[in-house]
Amino acid sequence: MGFNLVQRRVGVLLRVLSSSRSKALRLNFVATQRYESSDVTVSIGDVSKTVRKPDHPQYVPSKYLPEVLSQELLQHLHWMLQKDILGQDIFLIGRPGPLRRKITMQYLQMTKREVEYVSLSRDTTESDLKQRREITKGTSNYFDQCAVRAAVQGRVLVLEGIEKVERNVLPLLNNLLENREMHLEDGRFLVPAARYDKLLQEHTKEELDSWKLIRVDDDFRVIALGLPVPQYLGNPLDPPLRSRFQARDIKEKSFKEQFDSLRDLCPNLDEARLSQLLSTAYALLSPESASLSLPDFPTDALPAAAKLLETFPKMSVYDVICRLYPYKCFLNQEGKNAVEDILKTFEVLGSNDMGIRSSVKSITPSAGGARVDIECGGQTSAIEIPMGNVPPLSSKEVFVSTPYQEQLLAELIQSHMLGDICLVGPKGSGKSATISRLANMLGYVVEPIILYQDMTSRDLIQQRTTLESGDTVWQHSPLVTAALEGKLAVLDGIHRIHPSTLAVVHRLVHDRELHLYDGQRLLRHDRYDEIKKENNLSDESMVKSGVLRIHPSFRIIALADPPVIGGSTGQWLSPELLSLFTYHEMRALSLLEELSIIESLYGKIDPAMKKVLDITHRLRSSADPTVKSLSGSLSTRQLLRIARRMALYPSDSVYDIIHRACLSRFLPSLAQQALNRELEDFDLRAPDKRSIKEADFPVANLTEDHITIGKTTVPRYDPKNKTKVPDVLFYDVPQHMQKLEWLLQDFQLGEHLLLVGNQGVGKNKLVDRMLYLLNRPREYIQLHRDTTVQTLTTQPTVQGGILVYEDSPLVQAVKWGHVLVVDEADKAPTHVTCILKTLVESGEMILSDGRRIVRKSDPRALSGDPRIIPLHDDFRMIVLANRPGFPFLGNDFFGALGDLFSCHAVDNPSKESEIALLKNYGPDVPEEIIHKLVKAFGELRDLADQGLVSYPYSTREVVNIVRHLQKFPEEPLGNVVRNVFDFDSYNKESKELLVKTLHKHGIPVGAKPSSIYLGKELPLPKVQLAGKWMAHVGPRSPLKTHDLMLQENFFKLKDLKSVTPQVHLLDKTEARSAFFSELQSYWTLPMKESNIIAALTVDKDTTNNQMKDTIHVLLANPVSLMSMVPSGDSISELPLQRYFSVPRGVYPRFTMSPLGKDLKGCLAVHEEHSNTLLIVDPPVGVVKKVPLPTNASLFEDAKGLAKSFLGSSLYKDRERWSFQAGMMDQNWGVLYRVGGNHIEMINIESLSSYSFTVPFELSSIHLVGPHSWLVEATDGTKYTLERKNDNVPCANHLIYLDETKSKDDLSMGPINQCESQPMDKFVLSSALGNQIDSPNRLLSTDNTYAAIVVGFPELKHSENDVYLWPKPTVETFEQQQSNRTPVQNLSVLLKDCGQIVRCLPGWKAPKEALPENDENKRSGIAAFLEVTDVMSHKLRYIPIPEPANVSPYLAFLYGSTDTSVLVAGTSGNGVVSLDAGGSIRLWETGLSNLELSLKAWRKNIGSGQSNLQMTIDSHSGKDVSSPKFGKVDPTGAPHVGGNTWAGGTGGRDTAGLGGKGGPYRLDAGHDVHQLSDEEKAQVPEHVRRAAREMAQKAFKERLKEIKMSEYDGKLYEQFSSGVSKQVKSLRVILSNLQAKSKERQWVRHQTTGEMDDTKLIEGLTGEKTIYRRRAEKEPEMGAPQQKPKRLKIVVDVSGSMYRFNSYDARLDRIMEASILVMEAFEGYESKFKYDIVGHSGESYDLTFVDHKNPPRNNKERLDVIKTMHAHSQFCMSGDHTLEATKHAVSTLATEDCDESFVLVLSDANLERYGIPPQRFGTALTGTPSVNAYAVFIGSLGDQADRLKMQLPAGRAFVCLDLKELPQILQQIFASSVLSSR
Repeated sequence: MGFNLVQRRVGVLLRVLSSSRSKALRLNFVATQRYESSDVTVSIGDVSKTVRKPDHPQYVPSKYLPEVLSQELLQHLHWMLQKDILGQDIFLIGRPGPLRRKITMQYLQMTKREVEYVSLSRDTTESDLKQRREITKGTSNYFDQCAVRAAVQGRVLVLEGIEKVERNVLPLLNNLLENREMHLEDGRFLVPAARYDKLLQEHTKEELDSWKLIRVDDDFRVIALGLPVPQYLGNPLDPPLRSRFQARDIKEKSFKEQFDSLRDLCPNLDEARLSQLLSTAYALLSPESASLSLPDFPTDALPAAAKLLETFPKMSVYDVICRLYPYKCFLNQEGKNAVEDILKTFEVLGSNDMGIRSSVKSITPSAGGARVDIECGGQTSAIEIPMGNVPPLSSKEVFVSTPYQEQLLAELIQSHMLGDICLVGPKGSGKSATISRLANMLGYVVEPIILYQDMTSRDLIQQRTTLESGDTVWQHSPLVTAALEGKLAVLDGIHRIHPSTLAVVHRLVHDRELHLYDGQRLLRHDRYDEIKKENNLSDESMVKSGVLRIHPSFRIIALADPPVIGGSTGQWLSPELLSLFTYHEMRALSLLEELSIIESLYGKIDPAMKKVLDITHRLRSSADPTVKSLSGSLSTRQLLRIARRMALYPSDSVYDIIHRACLSRFLPSLAQQALNRELEDFDLRAPDKRSIKEADFPVANLTEDHITIGKTTVPRYDPKNKTKVPDVLFYDVPQHMQKLEWLLQDFQLGEHLLLVGNQGVGKNKLVDRMLYLLNRPREYIQLHRDTTVQTLTTQPTVQGGILVYEDSPLVQAVKWGHVLVVDEADKAPTHVTCILKTLVESGEMILSDGRRIVRKSDPRALSGDPRIIPLHDDFRMIVLANRPGFPFLGNDFFGALGDLFSCHAVDNPSKESEIALLKNYGPDVPEEIIHKLVKAFGELRDLADQGLVSYPYSTREVVNIVRHLQKFPEEPLGNVVRNVFDFDSYNKESKELLVKTLHKHGIPVGAKPSSIYLGKELPLPKVQLAGKWMAHVGPRSPLKTHDLMLQENFFKLKDLKSVTPQVHLLDKTEARSAFFSELQSYWTLPMKESNIIAALTVDKDTTNNQMKDTIHVLLANPVSLMSMVPSGDSISELPLQRYFSVPRGVYPRFTMSPLGKDLKGCLAVHEEHSNTLLIVDPPVGVVKKVPLPTNASLFEDAKGLAKSFLGSSLYKDRERWSFQAGMMDQNWGVLYRVGGNHIEMINIESLSSYSFTVPFELSSIHLVGPHSWLVEATDGTKYTLERKNDNVPCANHLIYLDETKSKDDLSMGPINQCESQPMDKFVLSSALGNQIDSPNRLLSTDNTYAAIVVGFPELKHSENDVYLWPKPTVETFEQQQSNRTPVQNLSVLLKDCGQIVRCLPGWKAPKEALPENDENKRSGIAAFLEVTDVMSHKLRYIPIPEPANVSPYLAFLYGSTDTSVLVAGTSGNGVVSLDAGGSIRLWETGLSNLELSLKAWRKNIGSGQSNLQMTIDSHSGKDVSSPKFGKVDPTGAPHVGGNTWAGGTGGRDTAGLGGKGGPYRLDAGHDVHQLSDEEKAQVPEHVRRAAREMAQKAFKERLKEIKMSEYDGKLYEQFSSGVSKQVKSLRVILSNLQAKSKERQWVRHQTTGEMDDTKLIEGLTGEKTIYRRRAEKEPEMGAPQQKPKRLKIVVDVSGSMYRFNSYDARLDRIMEASILVMEAFEGYESKFKYDIVGHSGESYDLTFVDHKNPPRNNKERLDVIKTMHAHSQFCMSGDHTLEATKHAVSTLATEDCDESFVLVLSDANLERYGIPPQRFGTALTGTPSVNAYAVFIGSLGDQADRLKMQLPAGRAFVCLDLKELPQILQQIFASSVLSSR
């Protein structure tokens, strides 16, 4: 219907315009086209004008008028003729395109008017319009410019692009337009013709000339061409300027006229296809399309489209339209749908001729170009096209063609026939290579022109320079040179250049004409030839008049990245640009195409490279924008580089290749997770770094001729200039050597290198070391914020009035074949560094002084032209840059140019490498200190990655610390580290975090020498001789049998299925940082909620180093073994549940012991109830089972077992298997049945066992020596088992011990533990108070603190004295037996220091040991370590804190035992403890060790006595009186000291900062003068009390102001205080996110500031606007408004939140999270607008905070969370998580914002309401324009973790601790930046 309506309207219009009069007018006009006399009259209708012969006909437009003029054109010309006659200036306004300019030139051709043309841009200045200074013969002279020349010589001044020029430039023409007057810079004055002629009647011409009056010609006119603003981008017309013009709207041709015109132009074109073309074009120009914000269709390109369709009859209309209007690459989905609906309406889309293939059959050079035969759709067409000046050559570059590229080349040649081309495609897809191939096919010389953002129109057209004489001249740009010489100008990066700058070439593209800054004009070849012929002019006269001929073969091809769809920036394809080119989209190559290319170049690929390709195309095809953005780092160019490397160095792993190419180390965490998830689908995971040994890393071997690193050998260079070969201090550490080998390989392959990393990680050192090893000279250039394209290539200076260009390091490196190191590349704008692209890619580059770098193989390199610089074969470039993003906030060099280089991420060295490095810098620094520093700085770097600290601490800082300690070893460590951290001392939050981190790793910052807190000491009771032990084997012995019968058995270890160890982080905290105590360090095991601690043992280090021991922890329910080394950073977990069959409800009883000899590192694990013995090798997960007898009777009575589980004394059957592992270091142990009489000795080494029985019931067995056992019966009788001789394999000789007591009340009680080795003489003598040198054993028993048996067991035939330190209370043996706890490892014997360390429950500790000043002295204490020191005769009680987290039912279980803490001994007489919550603590109890540690601790913190220190404390000398508010100074002046003014600093009594005695703090915005802490401490208590009262009063008044009760204030504080630190952390992140946008920009053309290097010549000539300065960048007029980011927080306020709040505080976390968001985003409303909405069983859209009215104070924020709580309490049950998520996403999708985020805060209880994770994931990812994420803040068990794994990668987080929420938000924001890159 719409099409018919258009046809009817066109018909009516044609009837109106097709009168005979109109036809007569056309004939009359045509008759006047040729003239013989000097004056001709041109008439259009009733308007006539006499046209005089021009003085300079070469300046008159030619070949613009068509042979037949349409009525629409005649109407425009008729109107312009009227305005010309009236002497009025004209403004032609209309859509973008050449039509307005074309009509102007047609009018000027018709009226034979000379033209002065100016293309206006943002770079246009006054000197471009009026007068410009030039230096001639050493003198500065003014030269008239276009406006003045036109006014004086009667020409027409055409100003195109009025909307593009900066404001306040064109008003200088106002007087010229209005009154034809203008004052010139050289003192002359333009006056209108009438006034000049009148003055000439009164004065002579000489007088007027002396007055410098210049006549403005009567024929001077101004025609301005502009776009309507604000429909299009630009500045609106200045009202005074607008009022001086007469406007006319130039509309595009009507459908009918366009149809007839194209039918006449292409008579062989099928009218149906032409109708389809025009119908689509005009439909896209309709008001309906405009309402959809569709860009204008370029109707001016329709003739070219029609020509294509006529030339290639089989070409589809759809393909032609896509070349003119490539809608798929710049419209969003809604726009695409709208365009495709139009295409379907006219049957353009979906027709059978879509997808027609084209191919080039032949290219034959001809006289005027080339004849090309192209097959299109099976039909061959011959076309004549322009061709270059050189014969077609096969490309010297290797180009492997694919069918897709062949078709693309054919399509490009088709468009080449018509004009200029724009090729759009992703970076690295082969655009440059394709154009190079096209140029070679057509014999073109390519002129590469890199476009950049701050490029000016002068840079694009002409640049000023000076001659040797000092005269200023204009120098042609490469674009102009290409036009004159017929080259192929490649505009690389058209998406980067500013649109107004590019406007200067619009006329060159449309009309093939160009006006240069020096007044010269470039004309299209046929126009030039016609003017020369008609006016009988020679080439010399044409050149002399400034008219130059554009070569007919000249073509422009623009290269661009695809526009950013939907982004506020990056949408470069405007309606103006659509009218310039024929567009071709180049996609990334398919998998098969890339596979074909790689195999053609490097042979058959291996499976690893095939996997790289598969991963790449998986990333490219992903629907997730974050994942898809990663594929940009794996472009075709990068894949070819990878394939080439893998062909020569096949050892690289696919995992490393992908991560190296993507620089994954510096990706946001969400992107890292998404990448790893994709790699896991290909079974690719991070290699286990623990399996990489130091021997696996490469080493360097340097000879005179070669350097070898690892397996890579390359020859060394023999430079001419060795002074530029770097030589730096470098230590070969493993990680750096591996990196050097990679760099060396890429360097040998001829690659240019890019190293990206944080500061101080060694990028420069690595490069310098590699260049030293290679003996390569280096040139160095450091970029910065102010680096420009000019300074990067040359350095202009003025010498003697002559502009001289000095070579930059870049040019010198190119000339001499040196290696150019470009440092800090991220500091320079990417539009500056992008000019390196052609140098890296094609070996060509144009310098700012006009010289050109070309390859040596280029014919121009052999021409001897001094302006040509051959590229040396040895030239290489190495670029260094900091990581992109937070906290550097530099420019993303990697994102812009990364795929041009071989990229390497340089991170801080690994822990092992950094330790090795620091040992080289500080060989005398204690290794312990180096380990502490490495761990501390490692954690600080992690915090920097998370955004919690702003500075990324690097290896450079820790090296400086170690160097200081090496030079000054007596300097306290706590003082030395301040050299690094004093920068942060004024940031309270950062300082707290830093101190906490340093303390965690044992670096005592801020510790005082007096901070020593050791356990309380009590006197040990005096030692008493309790009796004697005497061995009897004769008549006195009650035994009848002494040699027990042995039964030898052999067994075979049963191999069980191996298990894979799981690795967890060991997050150890050093305890001796802020103070000194027995506690050395602690960490927490990653236990499951149901885990029970079961056993603890230590495999001691052979060097007696506690930090190298291996600690093993056995957990039950389920059973798993955790192993760790205190000095390490990982915990290995082996699941062992499958190997044990412990019945339900039975408290598991395990014994563990490390093995020795050949089995060192293995572990024996025994479970008593099931009598299962396993041999476990924890590092590899190998498990073997020892076959043992079972006792089925133990499991008959389930009720009895339950009572045993509860420790009931009613359970009498104590039969269970116990394992005595005292000799497992010799690989044998003893297994016996408690309450029975069976014993087995198990020898793991010989795989044998010896069993026998004893004639009594066994209670315990203790191995007191290799061949001596101490056996205790259930009735308390003691025996020994000895081995008579070496022929007996096992101790089987039973000896009765006769025990006599000195006193009846001295009872040893049951023996808990007996040492297997004697104490030395000194310890024994100190303990007993006598010099004794005798065999002895130290015992731990129930009734004593300690017991020593002297002479036992070696002195068998003599009495052995028994010494005891008795306890105050004594229980009977039976009572003790019945009350024994099932928990093992309750005491440790330290024979070397004479100590017994027991673990006591708090209720058993004496009152004197409890903390002072505590109402409940046992609160917070799980147990005490009771240290019995028999040498010093002291008892020491050390409290063990309660576990942080123990589940309720486990707390009940542990409550039935005496204590829930296990202990074990470590190397160096240390102790390790394990509590029920999984906290492991290392203790030091030996006095000698404590003394040494205390000495070292004092050295690290500094005693304060040996320091030289000068301290100046501020002391006011005044005392305080009483607190008061103080007076308010109306002037706002700062006040220091005194007690008068409020808001002062360093004073007293008044409210202010830094003083003393004031009521509260008051910041008036001035600098703070701080009083010393000592003076503040001297404030009397009554003054402090008054100040507190006054502060409370002020607080209450503030609450009253916001109508908030004191109760509400306290309630709000309960929630707010918990997230205060997180609020600050999030605000830091938000401020950093917007810091980049606040960075100031350079503003040019200023009269003050810094000298602009690009305007040095203007400075020489005396111009004023030659400076630039930094200023806030003003938004361009008409540019899209900067929109805020939108954030919608969806909170769960359903009934389950209230129900389970008491379980895990999930509702409290919801409210705290809401407060966190509300407080953190306060003040950022212009950047972030947020809503908080909720959902429950009643509704899915509950509004708590509206972004239009966010809460402004605590009262309003409290009301929000009160509403949440109340709704959750009283709402109906049910869940609307899915509906709420969908609603939030859909509502944000309709809003106009910069970016939109939805954050769903919920528990993980979705399965309860039947919500599948897949549907929830679809709701999160269904709308690409909205970034939606789920944060689970509540979970039953591991529910949240499981749900997270089922949702799309990076879309879900588990946040059970709100301190993680700021980092989650940061990850989300950072990920969105990446996905939009």
